[in-house]
Amino acid sequence: MRDPRLDKLARVLVEYATAVKPGQLVRLTGAPVSAPLLEALYEAVVKAGAHPYVKSAPEGLSNILFEHGGDEQLRYVSPLALQEIETIDVSIGLWAETNTKSLSRVDPKRQGIASSARKPIMKVFMERAAAASDPSANPGVKPLKWSGTQYPTLASAQDAEMSLTEYEDFVFNAGHLDKDDPVAEWVKIKDRQQKVVDYLNGKKVIHFKTPRGTDLTVNVEGMTWINCCGHENFPDGEVFTGPNLKADCGGVNGVVKYSFPAVHHGREVHDIELTFENGRVVDAKAGKNQAFLIDMLDQDPGARSLGEIAVGTNYQITEYTKNTLFDEKIGGTFHAAVGAGYPETGNANESGLHWDMVCDLRPDASGGTITVDGEVISKDGKFVFDGWPGNG
Repeated sequence: MRDPRLDKLARVLVEYATAVKPGQLVRLTGAPVSAPLLEALYEAVVKAGAHPYVKSAPEGLSNILFEHGGDEQLRYVSPLALQEIETIDVSIGLWAETNTKSLSRVDPKRQGIASSARKPIMKVFMERAAAASDPSANPGVKPLKWSGTQYPTLASAQDAEMSLTEYEDFVFNAGHLDKDDPVAEWVKIKDRQQKVVDYLNGKKVIHFKTPRGTDLTVNVEGMTWINCCGHENFPDGEVFTGPNLKADCGGVNGVVKYSFPAVHHGREVHDIELTFENGRVVDAKAGKNQAFLIDMLDQDPGARSLGEIAVGTNYQITEYTKNTLFDEKIGGTFHAAVGAGYPETGNANESGLHWDMVCDLRPDASGGTITVDGEVISKDGKFVFDGWPGNG
C-alpha cells in the first residue's frame, strides 16, 4: 500500500502545480527508486484525461558515460532529447538519488563539457517555460508547464542528517501535505507572496548586506519578479527575478559570501565567495573544491554571469539539508544563481549552468538586511511589513 501522502502529492502536482488538461502529453521522470510516486502520478495523469509518458533510468548511467565516454560522446545531444523537450506539454520530474555523491570524483572539466552541451535543450526549456508563465510575452512559442519535487530516499536523509522517517516528514510537511487541503494552503501562500512581488516590481536596485562580508548590489530595473507558489519547484516558497545585465553598471556588483555549502553534481563546495564586477564573476574562492567551482564557472561564456536573484519565503523550512530544492526556499535567506537566466524575468543569459547558492540572513548566521531603493524590507531574516510571508 502506498503512503497516502504520495497520492496527495501527486494530486497537487497534477491538478494544481501543472494543471494537466485532457489530451496533453505529460512526461514523468524519476529513478526506479521513486516508482511509488511515479505510479501515483501516472494514475493522477490518467484520471485527468491526459497521456502519461514515463522516463525512468538507473542513476548509474551517468557514471558509465563519464568513465568510458570520449569528449565527442560527452558533447553529443540526442536529437530525440531535443525533440522530446520541444514536444511534451507538461514535465513532472522527481529527484530521487540513492547516492548523492556518485559523481563527486568525476573530472569537473568533463562534467562541464556535458553540461555545456545541453545548452540547446536548456534554451528551449527556458523559452517554453517562459511562454507558460506569460504567453503574451512569448508569441508563437509553445508553452511548457513543469514541476519538480523530491522523492525521499535514504541518501537524501543521510545528507540531511535525519532518519528516513524524519526526512519523509520533513519533505511532505515542507509542501504542506500535512494539511487537509494543501492546495488551499498554497493559494494563501500565493496571496502573501504576491504582496512582495507587487512591491518589488518597478523597483531599481536591491542590496544585500551581512556582517560576515556580503555586500552585493543588483540592478533589477525593468525586470519582472515572479511569485513561486508551488507551480514549478515543489515545495516552493520564493520570489525571484533576473538582474538587468544591460544596465550601465553591468547589473551586479560587489561580494557575496554564501552561508551553506553549494552542491552541484553531487560535489559540495564550501565557503564560496564570489566577487562581481559589471554583472560577471571576476573572482571566485572556496574553502573546499575551489577548482571544481572555477571549472563550472568557465564551462561556457554565460556561466560567470548572474542569471537569478531570489528571496526565500518558506518559513516552514528552517534547516539546511544539502538539497537546493529546500535550502533555497528557507525563509530568511536569499539565493543567487550563476548561469542561465529565466527569460520570463527579462534576463536572457544563456548557459549550460544554473547553480543556486544560498546566503543566510537570520540572527544565527549574524543577521543581514535587504534594502530596496534605499528602504529596508527585511532585517535578520524577517520582512518588516505586516501580511508578508512569515510576518502575519
